[in-house]
Amino acid sequence: MAKLQAIRGMNDILPAQTPTWQALESAFHRVVHRFGYQEIRFPVLEQTQLFKRSIGEVTDIVEKEMYSFDDRNGDNLSLRPEGTAGCVRAADQHGLLYNQQQRLWYQGPMFRHERPQKGRYRQFQQFGVEAFGMAGPDIDAELIQLSADLWRELGIGSALTLQINNIGASAERRAYGAALTSFLEAHSDRLDADARNRLYSNPLRILDSKNPDMQDLLVAAPALADYVSDESVQHFDELKSLLDSAGIAYEVNPRLVRGLDYYNNCVFEWVTDALGAQGTVCGGGRYDGLVEQLGGKATVAAGFAMGSERLVLMLETLGKEPQAPRPAVYIVVPTGFAKDALALATALRAELPEQIILSHCGGGKPASQLKKAFTLGARYAAVIESDLLEQGKIKLRGLTDEEGFEEQVPVDDLPRRLAELI
Repeated sequence: MAKLQAIRGMNDILPAQTPTWQALESAFHRVVHRFGYQEIRFPVLEQTQLFKRSIGEVTDIVEKEMYSFDDRNGDNLSLRPEGTAGCVRAADQHGLLYNQQQRLWYQGPMFRHERPQKGRYRQFQQFGVEAFGMAGPDIDAELIQLSADLWRELGIGSALTLQINNIGASAERRAYGAALTSFLEAHSDRLDADARNRLYSNPLRILDSKNPDMQDLLVAAPALADYVSDESVQHFDELKSLLDSAGIAYEVNPRLVRGLDYYNNCVFEWVTDALGAQGTVCGGGRYDGLVEQLGGKATVAAGFAMGSERLVLMLETLGKEPQAPRPAVYIVVPTGFAKDALALATALRAELPEQIILSHCGGGKPASQLKKAFTLGARYAAVIESDLLEQGKIKLRGLTDEEGFEEQVPVDDLPRRLAELI
């Protein structure tokens, strides 16, 4: 019988990798807490129509990448490909949005059926932050500052560049899209297959084509900046002023449009050259029309999302991953002393709740147990010996070069003694 394997594109995260994931998650939690954002959790399954109405029916995500199916009731459902739509649906359904301000965050798995590659999987983990009810550029600046604080917390800020753009309102983009389509039609012989597919369905997505030939052609294309309103320009100028005052460096990228239909006005991405072609690690912007588009009352909003896999890959690439945690104490347990070891481990964990206390299980000679303690990088070994235990004592050994020693400690005093040492 053939071995069962993980589904293609659904990756396992193994114990050697989880310290980096935990460090990333902890840093994110600390930063959103400092900014006053509250966690929201919502299902991984939603009605497919939610994503068609929010993301756009002619986007690659909806047309090619969603995991959709009919359930036993005949309802068409999809695994969530991104978090904003589900967050909006949940917040509106439970009355959190109208005439209110909300700062929310979430994390969890998303699903897209695209070609698996390094740092991109069909099931991937994502952090997201959404802010509702605040119309000014100050909330846009706060979101960008929050993400910048996370990069500093992780020690990767120098490897990331902030790109921003003003894409205007939906009506302005439609007018620009018509002008861009006319331009590209006149050069149809130079379009690649991807551009031809998007020409009439989503022409703005051609702007961020990675094909150098397409980028050369687009140099002469109409500029989106010529189609946005004075109000949008003022909002964008104020955002740039706020970023300047906060000391956050940025580049204006006139071809940055983001891949989802619901964005308007300010959009941004954090990009890096540390990961090769997959250079975007975080993206977001304003989506002032989405709540109303999904059936709620008009509510301005902005947010961003970041893929955990790419950030973990970036931490590893830059050598910023944390060291695997090592045990503070390894309890060496001779045969027949399991009850004594269990009691000792319980007492040590109560006194040292932040430390790893490993008690040997499965038998074996004390010498081999000590060898395992060294292999695991334990700082101390608490060695149970029958003759010492009869005197109410434990042998305590320091296992590192800096802490090498050996002493006999009363059993009842061992938690206090280790608390002093650690």
